[in-house]
Amino acid sequence: MDISSLSFFRSLRPENKQFAVIGLGRFGRAVCFTLDRLGHEVLAADNNEQRVSQLRAENLAAHCIQLDSTDPLALKESGILEIDTVIVAIGNFLEESIVTTLNVKEAGVKHVVAKASSEVHGTLLKKVGADLVVYPEAEMGCALARSLTQRGILERFELDPDHSIVEVMVPEEFDGKTILELKLRGHYGVNVIAVSENQKFKINPDPNQKLIKGSAIVVIGSNKNINRLPISCDLFNPDGSSVTTQLPLHRSSEVKLK
Repeated sequence: MDISSLSFFRSLRPENKQFAVIGLGRFGRAVCFTLDRLGHEVLAADNNEQRVSQLRAENLAAHCIQLDSTDPLALKESGILEIDTVIVAIGNFLEESIVTTLNVKEAGVKHVVAKASSEVHGTLLKKVGADLVVYPEAEMGCALARSLTQRGILERFELDPDHSIVEVMVPEEFDGKTILELKLRGHYGVNVIAVSENQKFKINPDPNQKLIKGSAIVVIGSNKNINRLPISCDLFNPDGSSVTTQLPLHRSSEVKLK
């Protein structure tokens, strides 16, 4: 998601505590789990009885129901259409995904988020009324490619096409030096906003704090300046053992997804 999604998120009501998730594959289950753990009431639905039973058994949502979301009457009777924000997490079944999105939007649901598996799929979802379309597989694929080719970058959050916040491993050139000594803003045009310490991040670190090779820092700046940092360091120690990295920018509690 990028800055173009701001209008959608501005339209969400802060007091909204109810969400519906249709489609309980990996993506849908993860959405249910996270919303539930954040204290929101989730109505989860799928046409597959086994998925519904599994979610109910693992207590990943407040309410779990089996229904055919392509049937407008079934949606109405379920109570889903009374919820402000509905996430259509079907994704892999194009017809079911598109018809479901059309059904909930035509019924007056204010905020509809839909998962797309391709650009064509996403275009069709927008045409039938989806307010926000997400591409989780594509986003993860891009993140993996960056991780494999930019080996010192552990995590990246793109603010826009030209600027990012990145978590990077402290390279050997920075080892034992303070943020003040390195003059990262003057030399590289980036700002350090967090430094890892004891498996946690210290926000707005002291400029006199020394950086340690193999730990992590979070910096913000233009992609051009970030690429100037000497961060193409190896992710393995000389003896072949892997380096233990710190927490990335976006890491939620783990849930076993099948």
